[in-house]
Amino acid sequence: MPRTRAAEPSEAAAARPRLLAPADVDSTKSKILEAAYRRLAQEGYAALSMREIAKDAGVNHALINYHFRTKDQLVIAVLDEANRQLLARQQRMYGAPIGFAEKWKEARRFYAIDLASGFVRVQAELWAASMSNPSLREKFVPRILAWKELVLGGVREAFKALEACGVVLPAPFSADVVATWITEFWLGMEFADLIGIREREIGHNAALDAIEQLLENLDVQARKRERAADTPVKRRVSKRRRT
Repeated sequence: MPRTRAAEPSEAAAARPRLLAPADVDSTKSKILEAAYRRLAQEGYAALSMREIAKDAGVNHALINYHFRTKDQLVIAVLDEANRQLLARQQRMYGAPIGFAEKWKEARRFYAIDLASGFVRVQAELWAASMSNPSLREKFVPRILAWKELVLGGVREAFKALEACGVVLPAPFSADVVATWITEFWLGMEFADLIGIREREIGHNAALDAIEQLLENLDVQARKRERAADTPVKRRVSKRRRT
Protein backbone atom coordinates (compact mmCIF):
# COMPACT_ATOMS: atom_id res chain seq x y z
CA MET A 1 0.00 0.00 0.00
CA PRO A 2 1.07 3.61 -0.34
CA ARG A 3 3.27 5.67 1.89
CA THR A 4 2.20 7.06 5.26
CA ARG A 5 3.73 8.99 8.15
CA ALA A 6 3.26 8.43 11.85
CA ALA A 7 1.94 11.78 13.02
CA GLU A 8 -1.76 12.22 12.28
CA PRO A 9 -2.56 15.94 12.45
CA SER A 10 -5.85 17.39 11.30
CA GLU A 11 -6.06 18.79 7.79
CA ALA A 12 -5.86 22.32 9.16
CA ALA A 13 -2.86 21.60 11.38
CA ALA A 14 -1.07 19.90 8.50
CA ALA A 15 -1.01 23.17 6.53
CA ARG A 16 2.14 24.28 8.39
CA PRO A 17 5.12 22.03 7.65
CA ARG A 18 6.01 20.08 10.76
CA LEU A 19 8.23 17.08 11.39
CA LEU A 20 7.80 16.64 15.14
CA ALA A 21 4.99 17.20 17.59
CA PRO A 22 5.44 20.51 19.47
CA ALA A 23 6.06 18.65 22.73
CA ASP A 24 8.97 16.77 21.12
CA VAL A 25 10.82 19.92 20.02
CA ASP A 26 12.61 20.23 23.35
CA SER A 27 16.31 19.88 22.53
CA THR A 28 18.79 21.70 20.32
CA LYS A 29 18.94 18.78 17.92
CA SER A 30 15.17 18.52 17.58
CA LYS A 31 14.87 22.27 17.02
CA ILE A 32 17.40 22.05 14.18
CA LEU A 33 15.60 19.09 12.61
CA GLU A 34 12.26 20.89 12.82
CA ALA A 35 13.66 24.08 11.27
CA ALA A 36 15.42 22.16 8.48
CA TYR A 37 12.25 20.23 7.67
CA ARG A 38 10.23 23.42 7.48
CA ARG A 39 12.81 25.07 5.20
CA LEU A 40 12.97 22.02 2.93
CA ALA A 41 9.19 21.83 2.67
CA GLN A 42 8.78 25.53 1.93
CA GLU A 43 11.86 26.46 -0.10
CA GLY A 44 13.50 23.26 -1.28
CA TYR A 45 16.94 21.70 -1.10
CA ALA A 46 18.74 24.13 -3.45
CA ALA A 47 17.78 27.15 -1.33
CA LEU A 48 18.55 25.45 1.97
CA SER A 49 20.73 27.70 4.14
CA MET A 50 22.38 26.44 7.30
CA ARG A 51 22.43 29.96 8.71
CA GLU A 52 18.70 30.42 8.08
CA ILE A 53 18.02 27.06 9.71
CA ALA A 54 20.02 28.14 12.76
CA LYS A 55 18.09 31.39 12.87
CA ASP A 56 14.73 29.59 12.65
CA ALA A 57 15.80 27.10 15.31
CA GLY A 58 17.04 29.86 17.59
CA VAL A 59 20.47 28.26 17.97
CA ASN A 60 24.05 29.16 17.16
CA HIS A 61 25.12 28.23 13.62
CA ALA A 62 28.07 26.26 15.03
CA LEU A 63 25.67 23.87 16.76
CA ILE A 64 24.41 22.61 13.40
CA ASN A 65 27.97 21.67 12.47
CA TYR A 66 28.41 20.06 15.88
CA HIS A 67 25.29 17.86 15.60
CA PHE A 68 25.22 17.13 11.85
CA ARG A 69 28.57 18.26 10.37
CA THR A 70 27.29 18.75 6.80
CA LYS A 71 24.16 19.89 4.99
CA ASP A 72 23.64 16.43 3.49
CA GLN A 73 23.90 14.72 6.87
CA LEU A 74 21.31 17.13 8.20
CA VAL A 75 18.79 16.49 5.41
CA ILE A 76 19.30 12.72 5.72
CA ALA A 77 18.63 13.04 9.47
CA VAL A 78 15.41 14.87 8.60
CA LEU A 79 14.46 12.12 6.16
CA ASP A 80 15.31 9.40 8.67
CA GLU A 81 13.02 10.90 11.28
CA ALA A 82 10.21 11.24 8.74
CA ASN A 83 10.78 7.68 7.49
CA ARG A 84 10.85 6.32 11.02
CA GLN A 85 7.38 7.74 11.53
CA LEU A 86 6.26 6.66 8.07
CA LEU A 87 7.26 3.02 8.45
CA ALA A 88 5.93 2.75 12.00
CA ARG A 89 2.54 4.12 11.01
CA GLN A 90 2.34 1.95 7.92
CA GLN A 91 3.23 -1.18 9.88
CA ARG A 92 0.47 -0.38 12.37
CA MET A 93 -1.97 0.10 9.52
CA TYR A 94 -1.06 -3.21 7.88
CA GLY A 95 -1.36 -4.98 11.23
CA ALA A 96 -4.78 -3.51 12.03
CA PRO A 97 -7.76 -5.93 12.00
CA ILE A 98 -9.48 -4.18 9.09
CA GLY A 99 -10.06 -5.11 5.46
CA PHE A 100 -7.73 -4.33 2.59
CA ALA A 101 -10.06 -1.66 1.21
CA GLU A 102 -10.11 0.11 4.58
CA LYS A 103 -6.32 0.08 4.67
CA TRP A 104 -6.25 1.58 1.18
CA LYS A 105 -8.64 4.33 2.28
CA GLU A 106 -6.45 5.05 5.29
CA ALA A 107 -3.37 5.30 3.07
CA ARG A 108 -5.15 7.75 0.78
CA ARG A 109 -6.15 9.86 3.76
CA PHE A 110 -2.60 9.83 5.07
CA TYR A 111 -1.31 10.90 1.66
CA ALA A 112 -3.53 13.98 1.66
CA ILE A 113 -2.11 14.88 5.08
CA ASP A 114 1.47 14.25 3.98
CA LEU A 115 1.02 16.39 0.88
CA ALA A 116 -0.31 19.28 2.98
CA SER A 117 2.31 18.86 5.73
CA GLY A 118 5.25 19.17 3.34
CA PHE A 119 6.56 15.60 3.68
CA VAL A 120 5.89 14.74 0.04
CA ARG A 121 7.84 17.78 -1.14
CA VAL A 122 10.73 17.09 1.23
CA GLN A 123 11.15 13.63 -0.23
CA ALA A 124 10.80 14.89 -3.80
CA GLU A 125 13.45 17.54 -3.15
CA LEU A 126 15.87 14.84 -2.02
CA TRP A 127 15.02 12.73 -5.08
CA ALA A 128 15.99 15.64 -7.30
CA ALA A 129 19.14 16.52 -5.34
CA SER A 130 20.27 12.89 -5.42
CA MET A 131 20.48 12.92 -9.20
CA SER A 132 23.53 15.20 -9.15
CA ASN A 133 24.83 14.36 -5.68
CA PRO A 134 26.19 10.77 -5.52
CA SER A 135 26.91 10.84 -1.78
CA LEU A 136 23.37 12.00 -1.02
CA ARG A 137 21.96 9.42 -3.44
CA GLU A 138 23.88 6.66 -1.65
CA LYS A 139 22.10 7.55 1.59
CA PHE A 140 18.71 8.38 0.05
CA VAL A 141 18.08 5.26 -2.05
CA PRO A 142 18.02 2.74 0.85
CA ARG A 143 15.31 4.83 2.56
CA ILE A 144 13.11 4.62 -0.52
CA LEU A 145 13.77 0.90 -0.89
CA ALA A 146 12.68 0.32 2.72
CA TRP A 147 9.30 1.88 1.92
CA LYS A 148 8.98 -0.21 -1.25
CA GLU A 149 9.77 -3.38 0.69
CA LEU A 150 7.00 -2.57 3.17
CA VAL A 151 4.54 -2.05 0.32
CA LEU A 152 5.60 -5.38 -1.17
CA GLY A 153 4.83 -7.09 2.12
CA GLY A 154 1.31 -5.65 2.09
CA VAL A 155 0.72 -6.79 -1.49
CA ARG A 156 1.98 -10.28 -0.69
CA GLU A 157 -0.54 -10.45 2.14
CA ALA A 158 -3.31 -9.52 -0.30
CA PHE A 159 -2.12 -12.20 -2.75
CA LYS A 160 -2.27 -14.82 0.01
CA ALA A 161 -5.84 -13.77 0.77
CA LEU A 162 -6.70 -14.11 -2.92
CA GLU A 163 -5.19 -17.58 -3.12
CA ALA A 164 -7.08 -18.62 0.01
CA CYS A 165 -10.27 -17.65 -1.82
CA GLY A 166 -9.28 -19.87 -4.74
CA VAL A 167 -8.08 -17.06 -7.01
CA VAL A 168 -4.58 -17.45 -8.45
CA LEU A 169 -3.46 -14.78 -10.87
CA PRO A 170 -1.60 -16.09 -13.91
CA ALA A 171 2.00 -15.18 -14.64
CA PRO A 172 3.40 -12.57 -14.92
CA PHE A 173 0.95 -10.99 -12.42
CA SER A 174 3.02 -11.58 -9.28
CA ALA A 175 3.01 -9.67 -5.99
CA ASP A 176 6.32 -8.09 -6.99
CA VAL A 177 4.85 -6.79 -10.24
CA VAL A 178 1.73 -5.36 -8.59
CA ALA A 179 3.79 -3.75 -5.81
CA THR A 180 5.96 -2.10 -8.47
CA TRP A 181 2.86 -0.75 -10.22
CA ILE A 182 1.59 0.72 -6.95
CA THR A 183 4.84 2.35 -5.81
CA GLU A 184 5.82 3.75 -9.19
CA PHE A 185 2.32 5.07 -9.82
CA TRP A 186 2.29 6.67 -6.38
CA LEU A 187 5.64 8.38 -6.91
CA GLY A 188 4.56 9.70 -10.30
CA MET A 189 1.32 10.99 -8.81
CA GLU A 190 3.27 12.78 -6.10
CA PHE A 191 5.43 14.68 -8.60
CA ALA A 192 2.37 15.64 -10.64
CA ASP A 193 0.61 16.89 -7.51
CA LEU A 194 3.66 18.85 -6.39
CA ILE A 195 4.08 20.77 -9.63
CA GLY A 196 0.35 21.35 -9.93
CA ILE A 197 -0.78 19.25 -12.91
CA ARG A 198 -4.42 19.41 -11.89
CA GLU A 199 -5.54 17.94 -15.21
CA ARG A 200 -4.18 14.60 -13.98
CA GLU A 201 -6.02 14.72 -10.66
CA ILE A 202 -9.22 13.17 -12.03
CA GLY A 203 -7.26 10.35 -13.64
CA HIS A 204 -5.27 9.70 -10.48
CA ASN A 205 -8.41 9.54 -8.34
CA ALA A 206 -10.06 7.19 -10.83
CA ALA A 207 -7.04 4.87 -10.68
CA LEU A 208 -7.02 4.93 -6.87
CA ASP A 209 -10.78 4.31 -6.80
CA ALA A 210 -10.34 1.31 -9.12
CA ILE A 211 -7.81 -0.31 -6.79
CA GLU A 212 -10.11 0.36 -3.85
CA GLN A 213 -12.97 -1.40 -5.64
CA LEU A 214 -10.76 -4.42 -6.36
CA LEU A 215 -9.82 -4.58 -2.69
CA GLU A 216 -13.47 -4.30 -1.63
CA ASN A 217 -14.24 -7.31 -3.84
CA LEU A 218 -11.36 -9.19 -2.23
CA ASP A 219 -12.70 -8.34 1.23
CA VAL A 220 -16.14 -9.67 0.27
CA GLN A 221 -14.65 -12.94 -0.97
CA ALA A 222 -12.52 -13.28 2.16
CA ARG A 223 -15.55 -12.77 4.43
CA LYS A 224 -17.54 -15.38 2.48
CA ARG A 225 -14.68 -17.84 2.86
CA GLU A 226 -14.50 -17.20 6.62
CA ARG A 227 -18.25 -17.78 6.99
CA ALA A 228 -18.07 -20.96 4.94
CA ALA A 229 -15.18 -22.22 7.08
CA ASP A 230 -17.13 -21.54 10.28
CA THR A 231 -20.39 -23.17 9.14
CA PRO A 232 -19.37 -26.87 9.43
CA VAL A 233 -18.05 -26.30 12.96
CA LYS A 234 -21.30 -24.68 14.04
CA ARG A 235 -23.33 -27.54 12.53
CA ARG A 236 -21.26 -30.19 14.34
CA VAL A 237 -21.68 -28.38 17.65
CA SER A 238 -25.43 -28.06 17.09
CA LYS A 239 -25.73 -31.75 16.21
CA ARG A 240 -23.89 -32.84 19.37
CA ARG A 241 -26.21 -30.71 21.48
CA ARG A 242 -29.32 -32.37 19.99
CA THR A 243 -28.00 -35.83 20.75
